[in-house]
Amino acid sequence: MRYLAIAICVLLAACTEGDAKQKDGKAPAAGGATAALPVSVIQVAPRDVPVAFDAVGRTEGSREVQVRARVAGIIEKQLYTEGDSVKAGATLFQIERAPFEIDLQQQRAALAQERARYALAKQDAERLKGLADRRAISQREADQAASALQQSAAAVQLAQARVRQSELNLSYTTVEAPIEGITGRAMQSIGSLVAPSGDSALLTTLSRTDPIWVRFALSEAEFARLRARETAAPEVKLEMADGSAYSETGKLNFASSTVDANLGTVQMRAEFPNANLKVLPGQYVRVQVIAGAQQAIVVPQSAVQQNESGRFVWIVSDEGKAAIRNIRAGNWVGKDWVVLEGLKPGDKVITDNLVRLRPGSAVAAK
Repeated sequence: MRYLAIAICVLLAACTEGDAKQKDGKAPAAGGATAALPVSVIQVAPRDVPVAFDAVGRTEGSREVQVRARVAGIIEKQLYTEGDSVKAGATLFQIERAPFEIDLQQQRAALAQERARYALAKQDAERLKGLADRRAISQREADQAASALQQSAAAVQLAQARVRQSELNLSYTTVEAPIEGITGRAMQSIGSLVAPSGDSALLTTLSRTDPIWVRFALSEAEFARLRARETAAPEVKLEMADGSAYSETGKLNFASSTVDANLGTVQMRAEFPNANLKVLPGQYVRVQVIAGAQQAIVVPQSAVQQNESGRFVWIVSDEGKAAIRNIRAGNWVGKDWVVLEGLKPGDKVITDNLVRLRPGSAVAAK
């Protein structure tokens, strides 16, 4: 009993001390108000940002040509290395010449025969015309000789055309590059029989890569905004697949006059210098069309979040509490996001500790 009395006295003394501390205003932290959450804040203000339109594009040669066989024959030689750059007029393939050389000789011989017949017909026509003038023969015989002369002249012209056709066919046995560019892989190997029609006609391809073209599309609304900008010619920039920026600036060289009915987009094309072949045809790239600048509010991309209602940011209210502000975001400018609607100059946007924020929670701006 004596120990129980001592314990009760100690407990009463502790309670009395706690009551005294509460009266002095020193309440324990566990029962007090929650401390304000420290956050980083930026005060937004308009600044100059580029008016940019982003799209995904695909590169292509500024000229792309299919090299095809124009006569039938066996490929005897391939005179280029696949993937090399060639000049216009460089020989790419050699098709067997012998059958076309023989045909040319035959046509030249036929032309010589027709010329000989023409010379004889001309002599006959002149002689008979003289006899007809002296009434030694009938006029009918003279007219027949004149007609034979005209037919012989036509036969000479036909023979000349056949010789020209044979010469042209013989020249087609040497397949030359029609343009300067980068060669593709050989579609037919040495020894293959090719013909002007059918799948065997395609021998290789050529692509001019300097300048390089990039095809992309803008939405109907973006295209309307681009046309409304009363600025100089828009600049076009590229971002490669690895995220690096292409060093050269391009320019628009085509805009479609119609809107795709299925996608609601307008086809565009830009041209870029590509002397060092840093961009290859067929690559996917990110395209950015820059049409001047405008005043706009920007916030860090890390400050923008999204829920079922759309994108939003956290701001610090006048009472020092966290609040959600819905925004309409535009394009990216570096690591910032352009805000088209939802923020006004002077608003304080929270940039960190976002996952710990709750609407109405007290915050302490750093």
